Amino acid sequence: MSPEPQQPHQPHDVYESHEAFVRLALHDDGDALGRLDRATWSTLHAVTPRARPPYTPFFHESSDPGDHLVAVAGDGRIVGYAKLGRPTPLASNAHVRQIQGLAVSDEARGRGVGRLLIRAAVAEARRRGALRLSLRVLGHNTPARRLYESEGFVVEGIQPREFLLDGEFVDDVLMGRSL
Repeated sequence: MSPEPQQPHQPHDVYESHEAFVRLALHDDGDALGRLDRATWSTLHAVTPRARPPYTPFFHESSDPGDHLVAVAGDGRIVGYAKLGRPTPLASNAHVRQIQGLAVSDEARGRGVGRLLIRAAVAEARRRGALRLSLRVLGHNTPARRLYESEGFVVEGIQPREFLLDGEFVDDVLMGRSL
């Protein structure tokens, strides 16, 4: 009798909607995630310049598949991701995880995929032993701020005029929540 095939690790709490489900990324997701990242780039949320060819790999030494939760549509397409990492490598900060990126494809926006990813990030952070979850969001990204607030995140600090994007100064808003 052959062993059962290994299933990819799922976040501890499974979050699904009729539109998508969330799982940990696989190495083979790198190209799709890179395309999604480039397609969703905007100064509404990005502080780095738009990527230009030749593109660097999505996964690299400081960002591997285990750091990413991906939202997968019913047809198998990746329609979003959240990167979950540690804000610092310090032992004194090991109880904190941070959402270090979140993207949802244009066709999946407004369908609960972002909320699904946030809830999966909360569950995965808890599974990894975190007691707090934090994030940074640009001050002018009102839709993202409202979504985070509706999921229990509160503003914990504001760095005024932290970034200059498209000729405008933008605040960096620090948000967090207990787990």
